[in-house]
Formats: sequence, C-alpha cells, structure tokens
Amino acid sequence: MSFNFWRRTFSVCALLLGFAVASPVLAQQPSRVNPTGDSVKEQQLLDALKPGGQQSISGRASIPDSRAPSIIQPAGRDWRVWRDTTLPRVGAFSLVGTIVLLIAFLAIKGRIKVEAGLSGQQVQRFNSVERFAHWLTATAFIILALTGLNITYGRYFLLPLMGAETFTAFAQWAKYFHNYMSFAFVLGIVLMFAQWVIFNIPSIRDIQWIAQGGGIFGKAHPPAAKFNAGQKLIFWVTILGGALMAGTGYAMMFPFYQAPGSLAEYSGTMQGLQFVTFLHGLFAVLMIAMIFGHIYIGTIGMQGAFWSMGTGKVDTNWAKQHHSVWADKVVPKSGAGKPAPGE
Repeated sequence: MSFNFWRRTFSVCALLLGFAVASPVLAQQPSRVNPTGDSVKEQQLLDALKPGGQQSISGRASIPDSRAPSIIQPAGRDWRVWRDTTLPRVGAFSLVGTIVLLIAFLAIKGRIKVEAGLSGQQVQRFNSVERFAHWLTATAFIILALTGLNITYGRYFLLPLMGAETFTAFAQWAKYFHNYMSFAFVLGIVLMFAQWVIFNIPSIRDIQWIAQGGGIFGKAHPPAAKFNAGQKLIFWVTILGGALMAGTGYAMMFPFYQAPGSLAEYSGTMQGLQFVTFLHGLFAVLMIAMIFGHIYIGTIGMQGAFWSMGTGKVDTNWAKQHHSVWADKVVPKSGAGKPAPGE
C-alpha cells in the first residue's frame, strides 16, 4: 500500500474522532443563540449605575449560592452611603452634642449636692448580686462601645496614627472583643431585668417626678421610690435597646441564617443583613449618647450617687433627698442605717 493511502486513512480516522468528541459538547449548547435576547444590555448597566437607580442586575452562576449572580444591587449602594457618610455624621452629632450639653449643664447648674449635708450614716441600697449585674453590663457595654466606634471611626482617626499594619491587627482583635463581650452584655441585662423589673414599672408618681424636672431643674425634689422616672427610662432603654442590639449583632455575626416564622422573608437575604446593620449602628450611637448622661449623673453630676453602685451603700440624707418614698421604708426614724430589703 502506498504512503498516500495510509495518510488518507489516518485523516479520516482523525476527523471521525473529532466528531465523536465534539458531539456531546455541541449537544449541550443552545440550538439557537440570540445575542441580545437574554443578555444584559449596556444601557441597563448604565441606568442601574446612575444615582437613584433602583434596577437590580443579575447574571448567571454555576455555584449554588443564590446571591452570587447579583451584579448590581442598588440597595447596597444606599447602604454604603449610610455606612460611610450618614452614620459617622449622626454619631458625631449625637456623641459630641451630648458631651457639649453635659459640660454646659455642669457649668450652669453645677454639681447637685446633698442639701442637708452628708450625715455620715449609710443605708444599704444595692446588694453584691445587683452590683455585679450592673458592673458586668457596664464593663461589657464600654468595651462594645469602644470597639464598635473603632469600626465606624477607626480608619479616620487611628489609621493615620498607627499605620496600616498595626491598625489592621488592632481592628481584628477589637472585632474579636466586640463579638465575645456581647455574651457578657446579654448576661448582664438578663440579670438586671430579673432583679429590677419589679421596681421599674411606671407609676403615677413618675409623672409628678417628670413634671418637676426630677429636682434637677428646680428647687424641689419630687418623691421617688427605689428608682425614679429617669432611672426607669435608663433601665428600659438598656433592656429593650440592649435586646435589639444583641439581636441585630448576632444577625450580623451569623449572616444569611434563615430564621423561622415571620422573619423568614427578611432573614437570609442581603437586604435583611443591610437592614439589621442600619438598626445596629443607629441604636448604638443613640445608646452611647444616653449612657454618657447616665455616667455623668452617677459620677461628677450628683454628690453621693456613685457609692450606690461603688459600695452598695448611700448616705441617709442622700436617700431622703432623692428617693424619699424608698428612704421612708429603709431608714429608721432614729437615723441609723440598716439593710434595705427592696423598695
């Protein structure tokens, strides 16, 4: 047989082998290709990128993650503006504004003193379990506040001072502290709720206390039980706000978890995650601003107030001035202090 015969035979075999390999691949391709029918047009992309554009653009993905095909999500752009611009401004206005108001109030009003002077006799106000719950919550909240503020403001103030490498390590550890201290914070608010909820139920007396400015803006000191209206407000904001902060925080720690019941529609989605980060950031700065006021009153703002949580005991004259209804029950007529059983 000639060389040409073998060459033609080999060419035919190679051609048949090529068809055999290509047939399954060709079978998977669409029988008819429309280059514009199912594709995203350039104008759609341009419209979605315009400010205010609300059209989501999705493609196709070979992985099972349902969020992967998302190309343009306008809500994400709105969230980024909130995260990088609106939240820092709201936080700065709230925190700096609160500090300025407290400084101005101290300069005008001065420190609230015990008008009758300290008697030197004390009465038990909070026991060790109550103080433990308070300081556990307070310590956890301070750490959460500082590490949370670092997430919002750290790159503006600390990054230029530390440098990129040091700030990255610091921010990573701050995030760890933020996540794990949340469990201590939740335990604290549960303990406070269990011990103090009975004393923080609103009453008619609270209206009188508010009407008279709590004795802060006027001369009179309205009667109050173990907790006055202002303290009740702090209590409920801490309990309810803390629960909201914990719920949204854990939703951020475990993103895209599909919650049961009525929350299923919003959980497990990008929109749901963006919404909880919005709530978490907003309530965080508002709660921090409120706690500024609480710290002020409990330290330099009111004489004798710190010792109620410092040692658990307060001066009897302080008790009579600020919590007269409670003092009538726990301070004996002789003036000697004794342990307080409750309200």
